[in-house]
Amino acid sequence: MILNKNDYLKYLEQDAIALKIDNKGLFNNFKNLFFPDLIWKFQKLLRKVEYYQNCKNKGLYKIYYFYLKYKFRNRSLKMGFSIPPNVFGPGLAIAHYGTIVINSNTKVGANCRIHVCVNIGATGGQEEAPQLGDNVYIAPGAKIFGNITIPSNTAIGANAVVNKSFNEENTVIAGIPAKVIGEVDITKFIKHI
Repeated sequence: MILNKNDYLKYLEQDAIALKIDNKGLFNNFKNLFFPDLIWKFQKLLRKVEYYQNCKNKGLYKIYYFYLKYKFRNRSLKMGFSIPPNVFGPGLAIAHYGTIVINSNTKVGANCRIHVCVNIGATGGQEEAPQLGDNVYIAPGAKIFGNITIPSNTAIGANAVVNKSFNEENTVIAGIPAKVIGEVDITKFIKHI
């Protein structure tokens, strides 16, 4: 969670590394001006909303925060993302645009790589939502729901339906319902760690 300006800058730096964003050099500046990375723009706005929500939410800053929230909502709708603030740790990498729906009570650690058509949420009207560790790879179409925990260094397979907790790190979880199908070196999926 972003609690000060240094956290905000750290989150932006880690997200840029995760997305392989290079803002250095004349060519890259030219490319970013005419062909901006829309996912990077979304993630920068997400982090800015988190910063103003958590740190600068009084006086005139509150007006700016509401403007940012409005802008964030519109960009979320355009990209198909329903990602609330203060869910993901630093190093978030959204692989593609498309439908991603995340419950606001979900917590995901650092260095998460997430693909399209992923749903992470509560079940049966409960408030408790999944808690995911660090270095988690979530493949396209995965559904993760309920009051469950997923350990660090886990890969969740495409179209997996995860509705129970797992304890072992360095595993691949896949299937309907999900089960451990093997071991994994998570650095093969999340290259920047």
